[in-house]
Amino acid sequence: MTKKNIAVVMGGYSDEYKVSLKSGQLIFDSLDREKYNVHKVVILKDDWYLWDEQDNKFPINKADFSATLADGSKLTFDVCFNTIHGKPGENGELQAYWDVIGQRYTGCNFYQSALTFNKKDTLSVLAKYGIPSAKSIYLKKGETINKEYIVKEVGLPCFVKPNESGSSLGISKVKDISEFDKALKLAFAEDDDILIESFLNGTEVSVGVVDFQGETIVLGITEIIPDKEFFDYEAKYKGASQEITPARLDDATREKVETIAKKAYQSLGMQGFSRSEYIIVNGTPYMLEMNTNPGFSPASILPQQALHYGISIKDLCGNEVEKALNK
Repeated sequence: MTKKNIAVVMGGYSDEYKVSLKSGQLIFDSLDREKYNVHKVVILKDDWYLWDEQDNKFPINKADFSATLADGSKLTFDVCFNTIHGKPGENGELQAYWDVIGQRYTGCNFYQSALTFNKKDTLSVLAKYGIPSAKSIYLKKGETINKEYIVKEVGLPCFVKPNESGSSLGISKVKDISEFDKALKLAFAEDDDILIESFLNGTEVSVGVVDFQGETIVLGITEIIPDKEFFDYEAKYKGASQEITPARLDDATREKVETIAKKAYQSLGMQGFSRSEYIIVNGTPYMLEMNTNPGFSPASILPQQALHYGISIKDLCGNEVEKALNK
């Protein structure tokens, strides 16, 4: 059996590239070496390169996503394992490019990536499928902002967040009208469009959903208890939160969350890894967002859920590669 060449593609153009390098390393370490030749490819704004075990870097030819090695041979990839968080791997740009050049890759296609990267559009689409979300207002940069109207519509406290951004960057919790200016500035620094959402006082959960061996499964429900006001960048990546898997839910609520999480995944035509966030208020899960390339470092929620579910990281990652090979 000829081994397939797999590129674990990591990095990205946003502040999340450091997290992506850790996720990529875990996937690189986990893929079955008996089946695959595994390579690391790093994509940064001004540098795309193959990164070998001896720390050599070989430029990636963007015409066909190949690399020319030291001996002059050309390396192409049977599958690219997309593990970029944020742009360009989670907003559809990379997938669209790979589609154009005929490169197979893991995860969802460019449309699902672009849609889910846009929080407002995701929630609008899912509302049509009966999936509830918080009351919200959408603002574009440069629009006149009427703070009194916002407070009347969504109440206080509320959340101000960039419409397109990962890792909870640029999010603020606003408790008083005087705090809006600072929160708006922070959100608009990340994106030209922002969402202002009403505060939901409930239990926050993170739900991993994947299509594994032909079946959509909920890997797990993790309860998030931030040490701070909410699950921000620090809570996610610097351990400033408690994460309890499985979440402490009664059976009826757990089933409701599982049903809604699966429905959201299938309604959007998702493929590959996904992690969606919900706040449960009086037994009803309200969706916040869906991530199509969730963190996959050893500390991340999805790998923890897989281990709890009983699927090894090797099998979970191998399943993604095999699906991509069969596309």
